Amino acid sequence: MADSTLSSLPIDDRTVTLVSRLVRTYLRPHLGRLIAAIACMVVAAGTTAAFTQLMKPIIQEIFVNKNPAMLWPIAFMTLLVFLARGLASYGQAVLMSHIGLAIMARIQTEMFHRLMHTELGFFNSNSPGQLVSRFVNDVQMMRNSVAETLTGLGKHALTLVALVGVMFYEDWLLATVAFIAFPTAVLPIVRIGKKMRKVSGRTQQHLGDLTTTLDEAFQGMRSVKAYGMEERETERAESSIGRVFKLMLKAARVQNVLTPVMEVLGGLAIVAVLIYGGNQVISGEKQAGAFFAFITALLLAYEPLKRLAKLNNQLQRGLAAAQRVFSLIDRQPTLQERPDARPLRLTAGEVELDDVSFRYANTEEKALHGVRLRAPAGKTCALVGASGAGKSTVFNLIPRFYDVEDGAVRIDGQDVRDLTVASLRSQLAVVSQEVMLFDATVRENIAYGRPDASERDVVQAAEASGAADFIAALPDGYDTHVGPRGARLSGGQRQRVAIARAMLKDAPILLLDEATSALDTESERKVQNALATLMRGRTAIVIAHRLSTVRDAEVIYVLDKGRVVESGDHNELLAKRGAYARLYAMQFATDGSSGAGGAAAETAADETAADETAEQESDPAAAPTNKTASA
Repeated sequence: MADSTLSSLPIDDRTVTLVSRLVRTYLRPHLGRLIAAIACMVVAAGTTAAFTQLMKPIIQEIFVNKNPAMLWPIAFMTLLVFLARGLASYGQAVLMSHIGLAIMARIQTEMFHRLMHTELGFFNSNSPGQLVSRFVNDVQMMRNSVAETLTGLGKHALTLVALVGVMFYEDWLLATVAFIAFPTAVLPIVRIGKKMRKVSGRTQQHLGDLTTTLDEAFQGMRSVKAYGMEERETERAESSIGRVFKLMLKAARVQNVLTPVMEVLGGLAIVAVLIYGGNQVISGEKQAGAFFAFITALLLAYEPLKRLAKLNNQLQRGLAAAQRVFSLIDRQPTLQERPDARPLRLTAGEVELDDVSFRYANTEEKALHGVRLRAPAGKTCALVGASGAGKSTVFNLIPRFYDVEDGAVRIDGQDVRDLTVASLRSQLAVVSQEVMLFDATVRENIAYGRPDASERDVVQAAEASGAADFIAALPDGYDTHVGPRGARLSGGQRQRVAIARAMLKDAPILLLDEATSALDTESERKVQNALATLMRGRTAIVIAHRLSTVRDAEVIYVLDKGRVVESGDHNELLAKRGAYARLYAMQFATDGSSGAGGAAAETAADETAADETAEQESDPAAAPTNKTASA
């Protein structure tokens, strides 16, 4: 059931729905262990009741009649009772822990599976902290609730029934007197449980916010220290911790408000029993042993009765967590594979955007407006433009991270929406500016797209990407752990590992978000050489931040505010003296010719050509390959 539907139900119906799902889906596979646990609970409850019956001979035979012959038999029977109770309690606890942990593991697995098949946009609108909180805090709350509820309904309820049975066996009238006040506690128990569910839901939400705050602070520690924002981040964390503290304190108050109620009711019951039963013992109507057996049963019944009274609070906390967890498990991705989807039949590798428009969720302005572009098979296509022009959006549409609003994205004439996602993405390799390495070995990171790759293939990919030399210098070579997000490697090293990963995948279509803009000159040169090797013979679509890196592209598209405003090769675009020429001039013109316009672009082009000629004369290996320079 989807979260929106579940939330629209009255809270009592939601409780029934959630409990029914937990029992049918998650508890039923553990029915055998549950039956064994209940058997242990029955033994524990029975031994507790048996102990109360031992109080009668203990008091009557040892303390009243002073019968030495009964001392050892009674002591031995008491030891057996406590031994059986201990073993039964141990068995019940272990079995219930197994059930709770197994349910917890299954739910976490289902949540992770759902997230792995959820569209990319979901992660842009949900913080990692909130998602981690559902994995850890909410599922742990569910586990505790399941364990406590089952134990309460099993062990505590059975123990209470056994003890109440003893009490009515000894004196039904006295038992009636003892329990006449307790039904009055039912109404506040129900009301407190509903309030507890609301408070618990808000607490879990703020725990997710706290996790997000901590994650951002720890991941961005370099920026925090560079800008001297330690105090600000401390204040953010302190504020979030304070909100969680207040909600947890409120939950503690709500949860424990029953304690004084139960204490007063328990005190009244004991006083009534003492007065009534004590008069019977004094008058000789009842033996002291029988009275002590009754009072012992009453005192022992008090603890499971208190636990059962608080059980509704624990159940409501677990149901609040379950609602958040199931809303994630039940969420259907907005990007669905069509039932008749077919595998991609790659013939050449041409990529085309045909009159594509696109708008991100919860935004009014379109990111793309009727974009038409074509990346020729086996050639390099560059996308240039200012930030926010729509370059990254084009990238996101090709692997179908998002679906177009209008128009179509085609590969070799096939609409990507008609293809299986696995076959589509198997033909694509992505190298982005922000490299994501996992906390694993260099070998595992290179082979991430092909985990079954041989050692030889991994080494060849590293050599082709220019990464082999620095990998050989690492303490454990290819078995060196790179740390969280590749923190133990430099920026250039991370980029070359990412390029090696793309080379190992050997995909015919490359999506390259220029990976050199944040690197030093030496690292940039090495990465550019690796990229040139990677792009050879493949269809490459490149987001260009530095225009000098795409002068060799067969076709360049200039985007502005989600529209293609120019297209052509480097020389054609400069000759047009339009948007591309202005961008080029802004990047390469000297102070004397920095004005935007065609003259500035021509000046920049002339200066660049002269620089290239000088570089070629001084270093033949650095000779450019674009047509103008070669001419």
